[in-house]
Amino acid sequence: MVKNVPAMWETWILSLALVVRFLTKRFIWEYDPTLESTYRHQATIDDEVVTMEILDTAGQEDTIQREGHMRWGEGFVLVYDITDRGSFEEVLPLKNILDEIKKPKNVTLILVGNKADLDHSRQVSTEEGEKLATELACAFYECSACTGEGNITEIFYELCREVRRRRMVQGKTRRRSSTTHVKQAINKMLTKISS
Repeated sequence: MVKNVPAMWETWILSLALVVRFLTKRFIWEYDPTLESTYRHQATIDDEVVTMEILDTAGQEDTIQREGHMRWGEGFVLVYDITDRGSFEEVLPLKNILDEIKKPKNVTLILVGNKADLDHSRQVSTEEGEKLATELACAFYECSACTGEGNITEIFYELCREVRRRRMVQGKTRRRSSTTHVKQAINKMLTKISS
């Protein structure tokens, strides 16, 4: 039996290039890295049709937007650049913020080291990524949005599986639409601004 199991998640520190590689199997050389985008994608994962809503925040949000985005997402892909130690060091503080906002729930996430094609410029070893993923209790992948190296599709599919498992464990019913969540976030933001 095929049923529609919508999965919504947030993408943080996720380059638009990785999302585009997943959706189109192509790499885009030029894009606006500050542009926030939402994508809807349908796929069959483990014989079930899944509709994904993917939000690429472009990392440009302020604190109020960040909180709304984190509340909106059910699963998160935390991506760092293997050629930039600073981006790797931002992962744990970001995970701590997620835990604070999403509590008491555990956060469903996947850790991804991007730019695996630039191994000659590597600043973060695969072992360090694996160790951090173990500490965060999440799956770990290395890939290249540029070359398609690594199984980029599997990253997103595995996140869907994790979100599905979490729902089954928690006995969650279907989420309200993202439109409802956006309206609530805007109302909350306007309330904060007017006070």
